[in-house]
Amino acid sequence: MTRETFIEILGLKELDRAGWLRSGLSDIESVAAHSWGVAFLAFHLCPVEINRNRVMEMAICHDVAEVRVGDITPHDGVSDDEKVRMETEAMVEISSRLPQGELMLELFQEYELGVTPESRFLKLCDKLDMALQSYVYQSRTDVDLSNFRITASKLVVEYGFPNLLRN
Repeated sequence: MTRETFIEILGLKELDRAGWLRSGLSDIESVAAHSWGVAFLAFHLCPVEINRNRVMEMAICHDVAEVRVGDITPHDGVSDDEKVRMETEAMVEISSRLPQGELMLELFQEYELGVTPESRFLKLCDKLDMALQSYVYQSRTDVDLSNFRITASKLVVEYGFPNLLRN
């Protein structure tokens, strides 16, 4: 049932990012738009010692489970362990119906564990995209979105990429 699975995954284009909705914004990016932003940043910022191809593949796959479980944020009251369990269950089912499903599941699990240089870098790009998008929304609203940038800055230090947010 590959066609149906592809159509389901394309639903990420229709799924709004929950954090922006919670902030009271309208006309916001979809999960798919966010995933593209993450991949774009990763492509351009990937350090030479990190496997860019692996990062790009991971960027494409890292949010796929959200088509089933939604865009769960820290404010939703779902523990990290439960979020991972829900998303993993969704990814196992989705990936079982795709030609590159085994690789997609492997990349998702690598991303979730966040222990390889590639997964740590991509997690940082994920937050960097959020921070940059907050500037876009900040320019058209009075809502204070600085908390999104603070979250990204903390990860820059935590993941050991201090030069990433510098000019």
